[in-house]
Amino acid sequence: MSSQNNKIRYFACIAAAVFIISGCAAQVREPVRVSPGKETVAEALSSLRVQLENAVPFKADGRCLLQYHDEDGKLKREHFPVKLWLNPPVEVYMQGDVAFDPKGIILGSDKEEFWLAVRLKEISGYWYGQWSDKDYPEKLMISPRLVLEALGSVTATAEEKWSLSKEGEFDVLTRQHDGVTTKKIYIGTSDYLIRRIEYFSGDGRVIIFMELSKYRKIAENFFVPGIVKIASGTEGDKGSSVKIILGFVKQVEFTDKQQRRLFVRPPAKDFKHVYKIIRGSIIEQP
Repeated sequence: MSSQNNKIRYFACIAAAVFIISGCAAQVREPVRVSPGKETVAEALSSLRVQLENAVPFKADGRCLLQYHDEDGKLKREHFPVKLWLNPPVEVYMQGDVAFDPKGIILGSDKEEFWLAVRLKEISGYWYGQWSDKDYPEKLMISPRLVLEALGSVTATAEEKWSLSKEGEFDVLTRQHDGVTTKKIYIGTSDYLIRRIEYFSGDGRVIIFMELSKYRKIAENFFVPGIVKIASGTEGDKGSSVKIILGFVKQVEFTDKQQRRLFVRPPAKDFKHVYKIIRGSIIEQP
């Protein structure tokens, strides 16, 4: 009996030792470190400019998940392959193969203007505008302006009124106009890459937001997000949204012929509706 008790005490001691060691190990576990980020607005803007200054031309393919409302207001979803070409800082071309049409959706821009052409069963439309019109980003199904910004062409200049704050693991740049917040940029302090951009209405509501993740290095000091989500409204609602997931990405050099083919606005022919973006408003053309 005494021998049995000794065995029980022996195993109890072993169990207690394991418990104590485990507890000690848990207590000395290294906490997750959050980088302190930048100290001033100038430092934050300078880091963003490094990304833009080191941007290189590239081509990519991937997939796109598009959620939109048709002309009757019904919510529709399309999932299709895309091909994308970027020539920094302002030239982009993307085409989506929708319903067996390799150019069912075309998005593009050059140094002067941007455009979007859509041929779907429910929608036949062509939208275009000028870069010189710097008003609030237009609410298109897929905005060339916002796709460019998501891929590294963030236009944050010292001339605009920015403030810098901290929110957990993010540095947050906030832009204001006449005392009203118009834009927020959330930058991960660990790598100083943009994770989220919000655009606000005049009454302080977020009306468009972008989420950027799964960054990959394309060139020295230039990173491209592998997943881009652009949505109108707030998370959880059923507004319009586009999610682009890039697969193959490769740095390239465009020939003059390729530039003329990709980055020139095509004629607005055979579309049911043609629109021009004027001071942030979508105006149908005769």
